[in-house]
Amino acid sequence: MSETYAFIGLGHLGGNLAASLIRNGFAVTVFDRDPAAVDHLVALGATAADSAAEAAALAGNAVTCLPSPKISEAVLAGSGGLLEGLPKGGTWIEMSTNGRDEIVRLAALASARGVETLECPVTGGVHLAAVGKITALVGGDADLYERHRAAIEAMCARSFLMGPIGSAAVIKVITNMLAFVHLVAAGEALMLAKQGGLDLGQSYHAIVASSGNSFVHETESQLVLNGSYDIGFTMDLALKDLGFALGMGKDFGVPLELASRVNAIFEQGKAAYGGGAWSTQIVKLLEDAVGTELRAPGFPARLGADQIRENQAISSV
Repeated sequence: MSETYAFIGLGHLGGNLAASLIRNGFAVTVFDRDPAAVDHLVALGATAADSAAEAAALAGNAVTCLPSPKISEAVLAGSGGLLEGLPKGGTWIEMSTNGRDEIVRLAALASARGVETLECPVTGGVHLAAVGKITALVGGDADLYERHRAAIEAMCARSFLMGPIGSAAVIKVITNMLAFVHLVAAGEALMLAKQGGLDLGQSYHAIVASSGNSFVHETESQLVLNGSYDIGFTMDLALKDLGFALGMGKDFGVPLELASRVNAIFEQGKAAYGGGAWSTQIVKLLEDAVGTELRAPGFPARLGADQIRENQAISSV
């Protein structure tokens, strides 16, 4: 592979994305504050660095997958950050979820140092990232996208170039907003089925095969029915993304009444269960209010692509 990459941010999502790069033959240098996450990638074939700057200097290009714009800025431009190591002409590929204004501003900081930027947030869930089936939403120069397309496609089954820097941030926030709306709706649907005396497992499959289906129901409803709620994505992250959506609504003059209500529900969820609780646990608010749990046998505690395909097959019979 002609391009080599540093990868910074090896959490639930980033660790899987970096592993996909390694599996597909790319030379990857990693840095993270969690030594165990670094050790796992080194065991797969990565090289470890002592700082983001060192990783970037060794690789010449850098990929980040981080939990907030504040952390992204610190990793990019702070002491020991990427801009201390990336050479002129190098590329920063930002796979974190940012607001449009944030990524435009950060890309300008990189450009002032001769570093080009691609924004490349992903959508689909950690379980799809683990098997290289997640989707990339890309913003930036078309030629720069082509230069790094092989690496993006090593991590993601599909990628969509949305336009200039800032474009991917808008569509990513839209997709996440829809996901949280669908999650709350799926919980209400399952509770109606439960209180209506229906078998919840059969109800799950009937909805999958219906006009009311959604990707979120296919995936996250399984974790509700299992009782683990373990989606690998927290209430705090959900509220961050909903905040981006509401901010865009104000900027673009779009009244987001449904998103505003869902944001308020997630604020209740954070107050009840903590910001570190899984976002899927938002359905527990309804379980607690009604006084009954939404459980059915045969659903997994964590998602994998195989479980999704299996349940889709059952639903089509």
